[in-house]
Amino acid sequence: MNALKALVASFLLLFGCVFSKAYAQDFSLSTNLASLAELGTLNAEAGVGLSRHVSLNAGLRYNPFVYSKSGTGDTVQDKKQSYAVGAKFWLWHLYSGWWLGSSMQYEEFSEGGFRSKVTSEGDRYGSTISAGYSYLLGKHFNLDLGLGMWGGWEKYVSYSCPTCGEKVDSGNKVFFLPDAAIVAISYIF
Repeated sequence: MNALKALVASFLLLFGCVFSKAYAQDFSLSTNLASLAELGTLNAEAGVGLSRHVSLNAGLRYNPFVYSKSGTGDTVQDKKQSYAVGAKFWLWHLYSGWWLGSSMQYEEFSEGGFRSKVTSEGDRYGSTISAGYSYLLGKHFNLDLGLGMWGGWEKYVSYSCPTCGEKVDSGNKVFFLPDAAIVAISYIF
């Protein structure tokens, strides 16, 4: 929970910086359409430009949904709340062209039912790396394409099914996972 407090404090600090500086084309708001397609994960990211090549970003993802498999009575879920604070380095110019990114991320998760009834829940803490390209669609809109990976520490509990509560495993482990396929629409202020 301390990591969550640190990320929230970083998020607030970022927006303190945003409102203390007011130059054109320095702010962005975006949503990742690929995350929305991932079982309806709601998401948003805000960014502020610090220079021609560097932006600070804060993002969140939230998915409270549980889906039923047709005809079986089984469920599928990828419930999560995830918070990230990081930076992007823009190779050409702020909010256009190629970029490289990194962030600190916290995620509380409950997932399962995809390949078996086993469901896991817990917390993940770690760092992400990502890269992509931002296409200018107009004066204020961009299409961002990219990929991200993240690794860190996971504390988890696994259950034999989503509703029975029969614990089959628990512990801590190091993880390395895909973070996101990025197909985002951004609005640039």
